[in-house]
Amino acid sequence: MPRPKRLRSVCFLPEYTSFGSLDKTQTQIESVILTVEELESIRLIDLEGFDQEQAAQTLDVSRGTFQRIYHEAKHKIAEMLICGKNLFIQEGDYRLCDHQEHQHRRRCGEDKTCCGEKE
Repeated sequence: MPRPKRLRSVCFLPEYTSFGSLDKTQTQIESVILTVEELESIRLIDLEGFDQEQAAQTLDVSRGTFQRIYHEAKHKIAEMLICGKNLFIQEGDYRLCDHQEHQHRRRCGEDKTCCGEKE
């Protein structure tokens, strides 16, 4: 019996969960599923500017696990952009962080910080 997956700590839930081609002539467009924790890894590194060690601590995983999650997320986003696939954000093995001050939905450009992020 495999070991159960450890839940990752996520402080952000996306407002928008589907992205894709505006080309209505294509009837069957392939899709890519990005998990919530993969999205969180992209947010922490590329939007918030964390290094991998800080991001791994925030997600509550090892640095190696974080690196694997982040690499998979980048691969899926590249596949969506280069191959013209639809991208859906769903599923995952996560729990919302337990910080009272977090609203778990943050729009880009807001000044809020999350889970010990720099102020």
